[in-house]
Amino acid sequence: MTTAVAPAPRARRGSAPRRFLPYAGMAVVVIYCLVPFYWMVVSAFRRPEDQFENTALPAPWSVKNFSAVFKPGVGFGRNLLNSLVVAGLTTVITLVVGTLTAYALARLHFRFKNAVLGVVIATSMFPGISLIIPLLKLFSDIGWINTYQAMILPTLSFALPLAVWNLTAFFRQMPFELEQAAMVDGCTRGEAFRKIIIPLSAPGVFTTAIITFIAAWNEFIIALSMVNKKEMQTATVSISKFTGAYGFDQPFGTQMAAGVIVTVPLVIVVLIFQRRIIAGLTAGGVK
Repeated sequence: MTTAVAPAPRARRGSAPRRFLPYAGMAVVVIYCLVPFYWMVVSAFRRPEDQFENTALPAPWSVKNFSAVFKPGVGFGRNLLNSLVVAGLTTVITLVVGTLTAYALARLHFRFKNAVLGVVIATSMFPGISLIIPLLKLFSDIGWINTYQAMILPTLSFALPLAVWNLTAFFRQMPFELEQAAMVDGCTRGEAFRKIIIPLSAPGVFTTAIITFIAAWNEFIIALSMVNKKEMQTATVSISKFTGAYGFDQPFGTQMAAGVIVTVPLVIVVLIFQRRIIAGLTAGGVK
Protein backbone atom coordinates (compact mmCIF):
# COMPACT_ATOMS: atom_id res chain seq x y z
CA MET A 1 0.00 0.00 0.00
CA THR A 2 1.44 3.33 -1.03
CA THR A 3 0.90 6.56 0.80
CA ALA A 4 0.30 9.75 -1.09
CA VAL A 5 2.83 12.48 -0.54
CA ALA A 6 1.35 15.93 -0.17
CA PRO A 7 2.82 18.42 -2.62
CA ALA A 8 5.08 21.02 -1.15
CA PRO A 9 3.36 24.37 -0.66
CA ARG A 10 4.18 26.89 -3.29
CA ALA A 11 5.98 29.98 -2.21
CA ARG A 12 3.80 32.98 -2.24
CA ARG A 13 4.40 35.18 -5.19
CA GLY A 14 5.79 38.52 -4.28
CA SER A 15 6.78 37.49 -0.73
CA ALA A 16 10.47 38.16 -1.32
CA PRO A 17 9.97 41.72 -2.63
CA ARG A 18 7.60 42.47 0.22
CA ARG A 19 10.19 41.23 2.69
CA PHE A 20 12.76 43.67 1.35
CA LEU A 21 10.45 46.68 1.07
CA PRO A 22 10.98 47.81 4.70
CA TYR A 23 14.75 47.63 4.22
CA ALA A 24 14.49 49.61 1.01
CA GLY A 25 12.43 52.24 2.80
CA MET A 26 14.98 52.48 5.61
CA ALA A 27 17.80 52.78 3.09
CA VAL A 28 16.04 55.68 1.37
CA VAL A 29 15.52 57.48 4.69
CA VAL A 30 19.14 56.94 5.79
CA ILE A 31 20.51 58.14 2.46
CA TYR A 32 18.22 61.17 2.47
CA CYS A 33 19.41 62.12 5.97
CA LEU A 34 23.12 61.42 5.49
CA VAL A 35 23.79 62.81 2.02
CA PRO A 36 23.64 66.51 3.09
CA PHE A 37 25.93 65.81 6.03
CA TYR A 38 28.30 63.82 3.81
CA TRP A 39 28.46 66.65 1.28
CA MET A 40 29.12 69.15 4.07
CA VAL A 41 32.08 67.09 5.32
CA VAL A 42 33.48 66.62 1.80
CA SER A 43 33.15 70.34 1.04
CA ALA A 44 34.85 71.24 4.31
CA PHE A 45 37.96 69.24 3.37
CA ARG A 46 38.35 70.76 -0.11
CA ARG A 47 40.91 73.46 -0.78
CA PRO A 48 39.42 76.98 -1.01
CA GLU A 49 40.18 77.07 -4.73
CA ASP A 50 38.37 73.73 -5.23
CA GLN A 51 35.23 74.55 -3.25
CA PHE A 52 32.89 74.48 -6.27
CA GLU A 53 34.01 71.08 -7.58
CA ASN A 54 31.46 68.24 -7.60
CA THR A 55 33.72 65.22 -7.10
CA ALA A 56 32.64 62.60 -4.57
CA LEU A 57 35.85 63.06 -2.54
CA PRO A 58 38.26 65.98 -2.15
CA ALA A 59 41.35 65.78 -4.32
CA PRO A 60 43.58 66.64 -2.57
CA TRP A 61 42.33 66.69 1.01
CA SER A 62 42.94 69.96 2.84
CA VAL A 63 42.32 71.42 6.31
CA LYS A 64 42.74 75.04 5.22
CA ASN A 65 39.05 75.76 5.78
CA PHE A 66 39.26 74.52 9.38
CA SER A 67 42.36 76.57 10.14
CA ALA A 68 40.69 79.61 8.55
CA VAL A 69 37.65 79.23 10.80
CA PHE A 70 39.81 79.60 13.92
CA LYS A 71 41.87 82.55 12.75
CA PRO A 72 42.02 85.28 15.41
CA GLY A 73 39.98 87.77 13.39
CA VAL A 74 37.09 85.36 12.90
CA GLY A 75 36.34 84.83 16.60
CA PHE A 76 34.65 81.48 16.09
CA GLY A 77 36.14 80.03 19.28
CA ARG A 78 34.33 82.67 21.35
CA ASN A 79 31.14 81.97 19.41
CA LEU A 80 31.38 78.27 20.29
CA LEU A 81 31.82 79.22 23.94
CA ASN A 82 28.73 81.43 23.74
CA SER A 83 26.71 78.54 22.30
CA LEU A 84 27.95 76.26 25.06
CA VAL A 85 27.01 78.77 27.78
CA VAL A 86 23.55 79.44 26.33
CA ALA A 87 22.74 75.79 25.66
CA GLY A 88 24.18 74.61 28.96
CA LEU A 89 22.37 77.15 31.14
CA THR A 90 19.14 76.62 29.21
CA THR A 91 19.39 72.88 29.81
CA VAL A 92 20.08 73.26 33.54
CA ILE A 93 17.22 75.71 34.10
CA THR A 94 14.88 73.59 32.00
CA LEU A 95 15.67 70.44 33.96
CA VAL A 96 15.24 72.10 37.37
CA VAL A 97 11.98 73.87 36.57
CA GLY A 98 10.65 71.19 34.22
CA THR A 99 11.29 68.31 36.63
CA LEU A 100 9.49 70.01 39.52
CA THR A 101 6.57 71.06 37.30
CA ALA A 102 6.24 67.63 35.70
CA TYR A 103 6.31 65.92 39.09
CA ALA A 104 3.53 68.16 40.38
CA LEU A 105 1.41 67.55 37.28
CA ALA A 106 1.97 63.80 37.32
CA ARG A 107 1.94 62.88 41.03
CA LEU A 108 0.04 65.55 42.94
CA HIS A 109 -3.72 66.10 43.01
CA PHE A 110 -5.04 69.64 42.66
CA ARG A 111 -7.78 71.40 40.77
CA PHE A 112 -7.34 72.37 37.12
CA LYS A 113 -4.28 70.13 36.77
CA ASN A 114 -5.21 69.04 33.23
CA ALA A 115 -5.93 72.66 32.30
CA VAL A 116 -2.45 73.68 33.45
CA LEU A 117 -0.89 70.90 31.39
CA GLY A 118 -2.97 71.96 28.40
CA VAL A 119 -1.78 75.57 28.76
CA VAL A 120 1.83 74.42 29.00
CA ILE A 121 1.53 72.42 25.80
CA ALA A 122 -0.41 75.17 24.03
CA THR A 123 2.40 77.65 24.62
CA SER A 124 4.76 75.44 22.60
CA MET A 125 2.49 75.76 19.56
CA PHE A 126 3.05 79.49 19.16
CA PRO A 127 5.66 80.28 16.50
CA GLY A 128 8.88 81.50 18.03
CA ILE A 129 9.00 84.51 15.73
CA SER A 130 5.84 85.87 17.38
CA LEU A 131 7.78 86.33 20.63
CA ILE A 132 10.72 88.18 19.13
CA ILE A 133 9.23 91.67 18.71
CA PRO A 134 7.72 92.09 22.21
CA LEU A 135 10.78 90.54 23.87
CA LEU A 136 13.12 92.68 21.80
CA LYS A 137 11.27 95.80 22.96
CA LEU A 138 11.30 94.61 26.58
CA PHE A 139 14.99 93.67 26.60
CA SER A 140 15.90 96.98 24.93
CA ASP A 141 14.11 98.89 27.69
CA ILE A 142 15.84 97.02 30.51
CA GLY A 143 19.28 96.89 28.87
CA TRP A 144 19.47 93.17 28.21
CA ILE A 145 20.44 93.31 24.54
CA ASN A 146 23.78 91.57 23.86
CA THR A 147 23.54 89.49 27.05
CA TYR A 148 23.25 85.78 27.71
CA GLN A 149 19.93 86.11 29.50
CA ALA A 150 18.41 87.73 26.42
CA MET A 151 19.07 84.47 24.56
CA ILE A 152 18.41 82.02 27.40
CA LEU A 153 15.01 83.22 28.61
CA PRO A 154 13.30 83.18 25.17
CA THR A 155 14.80 79.76 24.46
CA LEU A 156 13.07 78.44 27.58
CA SER A 157 9.73 79.21 25.91
CA PHE A 158 10.05 76.12 23.72
CA ALA A 159 12.43 74.07 25.88
CA LEU A 160 10.27 74.03 29.02
CA PRO A 161 7.02 72.77 27.42
CA LEU A 162 8.96 69.94 25.77
CA ALA A 163 10.61 68.98 29.06
CA VAL A 164 7.36 69.15 31.04
CA TRP A 165 5.53 67.00 28.49
CA ASN A 166 8.24 64.33 28.36
CA LEU A 167 8.80 64.15 32.11
CA THR A 168 5.11 64.21 32.99
CA ALA A 169 4.56 61.10 30.86
CA PHE A 170 7.59 59.49 32.48
CA PHE A 171 6.53 60.26 36.08
CA ARG A 172 2.97 59.02 35.48
CA GLN A 173 4.10 55.49 34.67
CA MET A 174 6.04 55.15 37.94
CA PRO A 175 4.14 53.31 40.72
CA PHE A 176 2.71 55.52 43.46
CA GLU A 177 3.67 52.83 45.98
CA LEU A 178 7.30 53.98 45.75
CA GLU A 179 6.57 57.27 47.48
CA GLN A 180 4.12 55.67 49.90
CA ALA A 181 6.73 53.14 51.00
CA ALA A 182 9.32 55.88 51.42
CA MET A 183 6.95 57.99 53.53
CA VAL A 184 6.09 54.96 55.67
CA ASP A 185 9.83 54.70 56.38
CA GLY A 186 9.88 58.29 57.61
CA CYS A 187 10.58 60.33 54.46
CA THR A 188 8.68 63.46 53.66
CA ARG A 189 7.23 63.87 50.18
CA GLY A 190 10.17 66.08 49.25
CA GLU A 191 12.68 63.51 50.50
CA ALA A 192 10.85 60.75 48.64
CA PHE A 193 11.05 62.84 45.47
CA ARG A 194 14.76 63.52 45.95
CA LYS A 195 15.86 60.08 47.12
CA ILE A 196 13.51 57.76 45.24
CA ILE A 197 11.84 59.42 42.26
CA ILE A 198 14.77 61.38 40.86
CA PRO A 199 17.21 58.41 40.77
CA LEU A 200 14.59 56.18 39.14
CA SER A 201 13.69 58.86 36.60
CA ALA A 202 17.30 59.30 35.46
CA PRO A 203 16.67 57.86 31.93
CA GLY A 204 13.84 60.29 31.27
CA VAL A 205 15.72 63.26 32.75
CA PHE A 206 18.85 62.39 30.76
CA THR A 207 16.88 62.09 27.52
CA THR A 208 15.19 65.43 28.15
CA ALA A 209 18.57 67.04 28.86
CA ILE A 210 20.02 65.80 25.56
CA ILE A 211 17.02 66.92 23.52
CA THR A 212 16.93 70.31 25.23
CA PHE A 213 20.65 70.89 24.77
CA ILE A 214 20.49 70.03 21.05
CA ALA A 215 17.49 72.33 20.52
CA ALA A 216 19.19 75.21 22.36
CA TRP A 217 22.51 74.59 20.59
CA ASN A 218 20.84 74.77 17.17
CA GLU A 219 18.64 77.79 17.98
CA PHE A 220 19.10 80.63 15.49
CA ILE A 221 16.35 83.25 15.25
CA ILE A 222 16.44 84.31 18.93
CA ALA A 223 20.23 84.62 19.03
CA LEU A 224 20.18 86.55 15.75
CA SER A 225 17.60 89.04 17.02
CA MET A 226 18.87 89.63 20.55
CA VAL A 227 22.57 90.05 19.81
CA ASN A 228 24.35 92.41 17.46
CA LYS A 229 27.85 92.31 18.91
CA LYS A 230 30.18 89.86 17.19
CA GLU A 231 31.76 88.67 20.43
CA MET A 232 28.35 87.72 21.86
CA GLN A 233 27.05 85.81 18.84
CA THR A 234 26.44 82.08 19.05
CA ALA A 235 28.05 79.66 16.60
CA THR A 236 24.96 79.29 14.42
CA VAL A 237 24.65 83.07 13.97
CA SER A 238 28.37 83.43 13.36
CA ILE A 239 28.26 80.86 10.56
CA SER A 240 25.46 82.73 8.81
CA LYS A 241 27.55 85.93 8.87
CA PHE A 242 30.79 84.52 7.54
CA THR A 243 32.18 86.84 4.87
CA GLY A 244 35.09 84.65 3.83
CA ALA A 245 38.33 84.09 5.64
CA TYR A 246 40.49 84.60 2.57
CA GLY A 247 39.59 88.13 1.53
CA PHE A 248 36.85 88.40 -1.09
CA ASP A 249 36.30 84.67 -1.61
CA GLN A 250 32.91 83.00 -1.23
CA PRO A 251 32.53 81.69 2.36
CA PHE A 252 31.21 78.31 1.23
CA GLY A 253 34.24 76.29 2.36
CA THR A 254 34.61 77.98 5.73
CA GLN A 255 30.87 77.70 6.38
CA MET A 256 31.01 73.97 5.69
CA ALA A 257 34.01 73.57 8.00
CA ALA A 258 32.27 75.51 10.76
CA GLY A 259 29.14 73.42 10.20
CA VAL A 260 31.16 70.24 10.71
CA ILE A 261 32.68 71.64 13.91
CA VAL A 262 29.23 72.53 15.26
CA THR A 263 27.52 69.29 14.20
CA VAL A 264 30.06 66.54 14.88
CA PRO A 265 30.04 66.86 18.72
CA LEU A 266 26.25 66.52 18.77
CA VAL A 267 26.38 63.48 16.48
CA ILE A 268 29.00 61.85 18.71
CA VAL A 269 26.93 62.48 21.86
CA VAL A 270 23.79 61.04 20.27
CA LEU A 271 25.65 57.95 19.01
CA ILE A 272 27.22 57.32 22.42
CA PHE A 273 23.98 57.71 24.37
CA GLN A 274 21.49 56.49 21.74
CA ARG A 275 20.34 53.54 23.87
CA ARG A 276 19.61 55.73 26.87
CA ILE A 277 17.85 58.30 24.68
CA ILE A 278 15.60 55.63 23.14
CA ALA A 279 14.96 54.09 26.57
CA GLY A 280 13.99 57.45 27.97
CA LEU A 281 11.67 58.25 25.07
CA THR A 282 9.88 54.90 25.26
CA ALA A 283 9.76 54.44 29.04
CA GLY A 284 6.96 56.95 29.49
CA GLY A 285 4.65 54.94 27.22
CA VAL A 286 5.03 51.61 29.05
CA LYS A 287 2.85 50.73 32.01
